[in-house]
Amino acid sequence: MDFALVVYNAAREGSLHRLRRFLERREKHEVEQLVGATTHGATPLVMACRNGHYDVAEYLIEKCGADIEQPGSVVFEGETIEGAPPLWCAAAAGHLSLVKLLVRRNANVNSTTKTNSTPLRAACFDGHYDIVKFLVHNGADIEVANRHGHTCLMIACYRGHIRIAKFLLVWNADVNRKSVRGNTALHDCAESGSLEILKLLVEHGARMDVDSYGMTPLLAAAVTGNTDIVEYLIGMPHLVRRKERIDALELLGATYVDKKRDMVGALGFWKRAMDERYRGGRIISKPPPLPVVAAYDFAQEISEPEELDELLADPDEMRMQALVIRERILGPAHPDTSYYIRYRGAVYADAGKFDRCIQLWNYALDMQQGMLEPLNPMTQSSFFSFAELFSFMIGEQGRQTSRGRRVPPVDIEEILKIFWKAILEVRLGKQMLDKVPPKERDVTSLNRVLVITLHLACLMTRVMPEQGTREYDSIHKAIYELVRINAKGKEDRDALQLIHSDDIALVGRYPICKFHSPHLTSALLKVGADANSRDKNGNTALHWVATSHPWRPELAVALLEGGAHIDTTNGDNKTFECLLRNRQKYYSIYPLRYLTLSCLAARVIRRWCSDQHVDEVVPKHLRAFVKMH
Repeated sequence: MDFALVVYNAAREGSLHRLRRFLERREKHEVEQLVGATTHGATPLVMACRNGHYDVAEYLIEKCGADIEQPGSVVFEGETIEGAPPLWCAAAAGHLSLVKLLVRRNANVNSTTKTNSTPLRAACFDGHYDIVKFLVHNGADIEVANRHGHTCLMIACYRGHIRIAKFLLVWNADVNRKSVRGNTALHDCAESGSLEILKLLVEHGARMDVDSYGMTPLLAAAVTGNTDIVEYLIGMPHLVRRKERIDALELLGATYVDKKRDMVGALGFWKRAMDERYRGGRIISKPPPLPVVAAYDFAQEISEPEELDELLADPDEMRMQALVIRERILGPAHPDTSYYIRYRGAVYADAGKFDRCIQLWNYALDMQQGMLEPLNPMTQSSFFSFAELFSFMIGEQGRQTSRGRRVPPVDIEEILKIFWKAILEVRLGKQMLDKVPPKERDVTSLNRVLVITLHLACLMTRVMPEQGTREYDSIHKAIYELVRINAKGKEDRDALQLIHSDDIALVGRYPICKFHSPHLTSALLKVGADANSRDKNGNTALHWVATSHPWRPELAVALLEGGAHIDTTNGDNKTFECLLRNRQKYYSIYPLRYLTLSCLAARVIRRWCSDQHVDEVVPKHLRAFVKMH
């Protein structure tokens, strides 16, 4: 029996009777060991505090000697919080009596999680006013920020907890403090729509500062469509200049087009902005227009008042105006610029206008790759969307959409264009990670981009042009470039291993986009993928095929024909044959057909020689070959 699990479950469920009955018969050192053990990443005390079991927590602390500072992993609203002390758990969950118990027992009121979140910040997040007040009165530091630089005041403002915001301001919280990205509490109010708190901050001297994107709180409110905040701020001439009012009204109009789908409202804001430009004799002209782009259907931003009335007759032109205005005011680096371009593309796709969607998404992807660091989540999302779109188009080709349009065939050149951009992302991502020390390297993002890239390759090979054509050569050339990068995903798996791993994340809802694919296997082998490369645990692609469900003998044959050694051992000293012995279709593979004399000789050497002995008696150029058997 796992005794630690019994204690953990009793604490998690709040069963004090069961906990006492189990622990009171044991020696003190054993009790301390059991209550200090972590199960599923957390101690019994952490779980008791997370779930509000006061009597259990009190028993663990006073009778069992539980460490009140020992952290654990807990889940809140679907998110796992690492390194959370018991006090943080109690404060986050809103259990005031437990918070008081822990503080009485001298728990550190400023202890932090791995992301530097304090118990006070946790209480501010969900609006536990009484806990906030108690912690501050007992020495909690209101200015400790988390790893993103967000303070307690910022999170209270963002979450709309006015009582907490007022309390923190009474305690002289820094109203103009900035986060890592440069935003202030005023930005957080503007984004969340908390007008009452925003007024409170202004009364306490909040400034109209800019964040790292050059955004003021006024523009932040316009982007999110919080009209009441925009109207309040533009009515304060000591805070907002005329040019800023104009930009805010124009940006709010763009938000009304794309987010609120209110064309009349949008036109009203654009007219107000135009009137503001021309009032009082001093005209504030629009800056020189940006170069027209095909993705926006060559739309040019309107600069004269009389041209605005014509927009309502052409909703599509109005949508393009919104995109042009947003890009001018926010710039290409701001996430909302590319987000709304992608959003508009998705709307076109839903309407069956796939060419317009692909055009807009390409423009957004170029913008992201030009402005963002490699492997940025927004860029990953764009590649993911392309993979899904192409999957859908191939799977539904010729069928009617809900709007009555037929899904057109996919132009292989369009997939290839995105595939090359994905290869660039993989290359730059690998180069970036190669500069990070191995122990600090997180390949999660690279793994995701690599998998999506392989799905794009999978789609191209499913509709592979005839051999000898220009398209056939172009696809294989691109796949060769991907293989040549030799990027490794999780567990050090290369491209060939990843596409045969069952635990890989599938991209898309459509079967056309799912691994495993003998077409892609053959293409990778054809351009030089190493069929015998091994991952962190010594598995080759052939090992992964042997354990895949369902069993796909054609994949095994493709790998064996491509040079995979049937008797290569993995980290558990298992060969492909060992892993297959219990499979019903084992006999669809004839092992003797793929055994070579060199393999048999290597097996004999391995039978009698350790790795060290192999290094002593086998020529250097043959050692790796011998050791893999």
